[in-house]
Amino acid sequence: MAILTTVGLMAVPSFYDFAVQYDISKIFVLALLALSMSFLWGYVGILSLGQTAMFGLGGYVYAIVAMNSVDTATAALIGIVCPTLFSAVLGYFLIWGRIGDIYFSVITLAVTLILEKAIRATSGDRFVIGKVRLNGQNGIPGVPSLEIPWEAKATLFIDGVYYLTAAVLILVYVGLRLTLTTGFGQVLVGLRENRRRVELLGYDSRHYCLGAFVLAGAVAGLAGVLFAVWGNFVGPSLFDLDRAAQIVIWVIVGGRMTLAGPILGTALVVTLTTWLGTQGVGQVTLALGAMLTLFVLLFKKGLLPTLSELLSAVARWAASRRAAR
Repeated sequence: MAILTTVGLMAVPSFYDFAVQYDISKIFVLALLALSMSFLWGYVGILSLGQTAMFGLGGYVYAIVAMNSVDTATAALIGIVCPTLFSAVLGYFLIWGRIGDIYFSVITLAVTLILEKAIRATSGDRFVIGKVRLNGQNGIPGVPSLEIPWEAKATLFIDGVYYLTAAVLILVYVGLRLTLTTGFGQVLVGLRENRRRVELLGYDSRHYCLGAFVLAGAVAGLAGVLFAVWGNFVGPSLFDLDRAAQIVIWVIVGGRMTLAGPILGTALVVTLTTWLGTQGVGQVTLALGAMLTLFVLLFKKGLLPTLSELLSAVARWAASRRAAR
């Protein structure tokens, strides 16, 4: 299935123009952000509302480093490392302090809000890092795209960004799936089901939860770097609380206890949001809230698990009909 999906995604540029590729690339990047949430929330049981903080840090660090005459590959690496380290420090204090689940979500949301307000307050001329002005709420335009190593002074165009984001999404998805099959991943799932029992078996839950939080932060930071490459722009909206809420909607709609579900949920919600915007619907947020309520009431497990159960039921019914003949 994964091979067929990969082949299908890589064939898209042969049939669609740059505008479609550009829009789909954005969905891939946001789906990567949703993956970081679904891994942490759906498989470990930790609801972190700070994934947008790591997302924004990745984008801003990449933009600042790349625009200070550092090659873009190195800038991308630094853009991933910084939110990873930030996740490690933040996670250490929260997890080693044994903060309750509710307070964990509130504190990570507060961290996101603090970073957003801090970025918006950098509109003065004195807020310069190297050669780059932060520009406050106006953001940083002209962020360079990734350079192509085998072509001098050439950067990725729209189709190149499409292939890159698609490949990264597939690799991260496969990597997280493989992680869940390891001993580390199995302990994480056990912590979600019954943390006390896992601890009685001799596992220190703090090490595993911190590892999962850092891994999710790295994935979110990677998504932030790719978002900066995709849009050639970073701004405070990367830390926006609306985006933090949207991630929760994407994951719930697709199915938080799956990895493929949030990818589907992201594609559906982002596409619907864009369509509602083009139709002149003023209350897009209200429509998204209604969708979330509908899915919570009718599809408690999310769209993908519900469809999977429905197809399984149909297959069993068809098998029983054949056996009765």
